[in-house]
Amino acid sequence: MSAVKSIAVLTSGGDSQGMNAAVRAVVRSAHYYGLEVFGVQRGYQGLLNDDLRPMDLRSVGDIIQRGGTILQTARCKEFETAEGQSQAAEMLRARGIDGLVVIGGDGSYQGANKLSKLGIKAMGLPGTIDNDIAYTDATIGFDTAVSIVVDAINKIRDTMSSHERSSVVEVMGRHCGDIALHAGLASGAETILVPEVPFDLNEVSERMRVNFATGKRHSIIVVAEGAGKGDDVARVIHEKSGIEPRVTVLGHIQRGGTPTAVDRILASRLGDFAVRQLMNGDSGKACGVVNGQLVTTDIDKVVHTKRAFNMELYELAMRLSQ
Repeated sequence: MSAVKSIAVLTSGGDSQGMNAAVRAVVRSAHYYGLEVFGVQRGYQGLLNDDLRPMDLRSVGDIIQRGGTILQTARCKEFETAEGQSQAAEMLRARGIDGLVVIGGDGSYQGANKLSKLGIKAMGLPGTIDNDIAYTDATIGFDTAVSIVVDAINKIRDTMSSHERSSVVEVMGRHCGDIALHAGLASGAETILVPEVPFDLNEVSERMRVNFATGKRHSIIVVAEGAGKGDDVARVIHEKSGIEPRVTVLGHIQRGGTPTAVDRILASRLGDFAVRQLMNGDSGKACGVVNGQLVTTDIDKVVHTKRAFNMELYELAMRLSQ
């Protein structure tokens, strides 16, 4: 017999491609197992506002390919208080909802954990393009974001090569450089700057000067926002080398667009898995994929663990950038 009879699903924090695919999986899996399911509008704010609506199979039709989130998302300061959390838990109980699936990043996970401690069975799904969640090989939206950055760099390289120029491309990643690393490696960038690895802009500038002096006609530097602003990096390079890079800040374009097949499949697997874990009575857990296998990890452990940076991949990128 299922440990839950009715569940809610919400998206919280920054949106990421594949969130809709995850919502679809939660709703359709829940209905498959005979559970009632509600969609919460605008994240935790929607819980406090009692802004929920029943979701049936048709309500999630034609959304697997859409970016963003049909449930919308918002940040909610009120929910960060003990009073707000208690209010949200009581609202769910008043509606007879005993399970909750939260799709988002670190802050969203912590909210799910608070509700689990108040008696609401809650599971977290890693919905963030930054790939900064521990205990999962990838987060929902990361593959799409990397693909968007690679496509942009391909276009930038075409024009940089035509004009014999260098370019600095600033990408998202305040605390995690995975987008910069993966996109930089996949696009053949000459330099990748990430917050996890110390770097010397004097050395970067000198290497660029030597490369151009020996016949190289274009150069791409990918910098994660947590490693520095693109404009600042370009200014130092200009001062040190005499080369004036053009700067492109990709910004929120990285969050939009159609999710890749990889993200749709990941989101679908995790959404279905979360429902089945709730039915088994699990709570306070983050769902992930490790070595291809679906796993759950205590949210307390996940939010207090920094994701390990892949130095092997970084060193590969550096070897191939010569």
